[in-house]
Amino acid sequence: MAKKTYGNESLSMLKGADRIRKRPGVIFGSDDIVGCCHSAFEIISNSIDEAREGYGKIIEVELFRDHSIQVTDYGRGIPLEFNTRENRYNWELVFCELYAGGKYANSSGENYEYSLGLNGLGSCATQYSSEYMDVTVFRDGFKYSLHFEKGENIGGLQKESYTGRKTGSIIKWKPDLDVFTDIAMPDEYFETTLKKQAVVNPGITFKFTSSSGEKSEYYYENGIVDYVKEIAQEKALSSVQFFESERKGRDRSDKAEYKVKLSAAFCFNNEATMIEYYHNSSFLEYGGAPDKALRSATVYAFDQYLKNNGKYTKNESKITFTDISDSLCFVSSTFSTDTSYENQTKKSITNKFIQEAMTEFLRHNIEIYLIENKAEAEVIANQILVNKRSRESAEKARVNVKKLLTGNTDATNRVQKFVDCRSKDINEREIYIVEGDSALGSCKLGRDSNFQAIIPVRGKILNCLKADYDKVFKSDIILDIIKVLGCGVEVKSKANKNMSTFDINNLRWNKIIICTDADVDGYQIRTLILTLFYRLMPTLINEGYVYIAESPLYEITCKNDTFFAYNEAERIQILDKLEGKNYTIQRSKGLGENQPDMMWQTTMNPETRRLIRILPEDVVKTQEKFELLLGDNLAGRKEHIAQNGSKYIDLTDVS
Repeated sequence: MAKKTYGNESLSMLKGADRIRKRPGVIFGSDDIVGCCHSAFEIISNSIDEAREGYGKIIEVELFRDHSIQVTDYGRGIPLEFNTRENRYNWELVFCELYAGGKYANSSGENYEYSLGLNGLGSCATQYSSEYMDVTVFRDGFKYSLHFEKGENIGGLQKESYTGRKTGSIIKWKPDLDVFTDIAMPDEYFETTLKKQAVVNPGITFKFTSSSGEKSEYYYENGIVDYVKEIAQEKALSSVQFFESERKGRDRSDKAEYKVKLSAAFCFNNEATMIEYYHNSSFLEYGGAPDKALRSATVYAFDQYLKNNGKYTKNESKITFTDISDSLCFVSSTFSTDTSYENQTKKSITNKFIQEAMTEFLRHNIEIYLIENKAEAEVIANQILVNKRSRESAEKARVNVKKLLTGNTDATNRVQKFVDCRSKDINEREIYIVEGDSALGSCKLGRDSNFQAIIPVRGKILNCLKADYDKVFKSDIILDIIKVLGCGVEVKSKANKNMSTFDINNLRWNKIIICTDADVDGYQIRTLILTLFYRLMPTLINEGYVYIAESPLYEITCKNDTFFAYNEAERIQILDKLEGKNYTIQRSKGLGENQPDMMWQTTMNPETRRLIRILPEDVVKTQEKFELLLGDNLAGRKEHIAQNGSKYIDLTDVS
């Protein structure tokens, strides 16, 4: 097939609504649910700008079951009538023209000096990307109405007299599935977004009605200070500090000067840490200039304090921002009359002057704070050093653990007493974790060596719930188990998070089967092994890879037949069937004393064995039970034993 010629007639341009409808990602960042949510925020942000100018202190957002949404404000109302300067109706400029609006003269202080919306894109882009949009405005003694369908106005501007005192704008629309791949905007997005807006717009109330009719309200009288207090609660290492200032400057010598308002609130806290940046009340997910400023200012200020007060040991390396942020609860809110956003989604700003001004602003105020609050400064400095040294220790441990765990179970790096199987098919490979060397012998002889492997544990392994990671990874048997499994470990603690090496795709087994004696010691060993998985590899439990092999409690022989009872009820049932016959009954021996054929029949044969699959149906209850039985809750454990110990007394060896 001949290719088409590429010539002068090959070029074309999108016009009108197609500029958005065919390329929504250019304005909203994507054409999926994220872009759809951003289109809604464009309308909300206009109401916020109006409220921040002092017109209307309540903004209402309602989400409907059909995925339509309505935003109501009580500001001055959008001007919609004829604009003699532009020789167009204002409603056309606002809802049908990109790069048109009332926020371009903000540097002169004429309107919206500090504005969320600057580019004149939001209202028009959202209207163009809607299945329909209805606009109702109350101002100047009139009620105005507009209706749009798929980017086209239907019926023009409707105007009628209005004698009420209310002013403001009501915009209801439904995102278009012809534009977005998904329009089911979640309640959580609006709950999170409106709360964040309440944080950086003190005194403005945000009301939200969810798609199910539930109502929420967000209000922070003192803005970011109240927010930091809420996050830190009563467990902060320091008091909440608040700084604010104004600056004037320019990003380049040939650029116009603009104003910047700076404010920041912070405290230090080990329980709840958080860093958030806002600019012109837009949440900056990636930060940009403020993030660079915070990193530079805090590292400089605290490094100087540590040096000047002799806190570093000889030849100790300098702190990093991670050492500070691990205990920092910080929120900044900046406003400027000129803003360079990374893109229309406003997740990062790039203004050079804002970065420089904020760096100096934070550094100066933190230095004064440390001088004037000596007691708190000492607590914070010591905590930063604890974070630093823990990080360095964890990094060394991570490197060592990684070296220990990267070895394969080949001839050059064989785990002691591990008996592999022949199959390389992950879907059929099973590994038995058995109790002791004697059990290893009987299991080794009783298994199917094609797909069943064995690793013994020698006695009661370390309680992984109570031990710190350094001690855990010095245990040979724990390291052997981790090596043999092959998937690495999950470490979620703040100081040791870099030690995580877990990858479920590297797991070498389809089933991990814990096989211990049916006695008190066996049960405890089983629990300790389960604790290992719970602490170091919880995904294996969550994904259903971990099993327990049930061992029979009784062996009952009648003539040439042998029966196995796994519990008291089964023992009674078997004896009832053998009534009138001669039989012998004995408590099952330990696994190591079983004959290979008995091991195969009762514990290893997929056709006859009994496996209990470990699945945490309730994560919270599972965690509570592990903490109770194997954690630091000594009083709770004593009470639990007192209340429930009698139920298991018959399992105790009293001979």
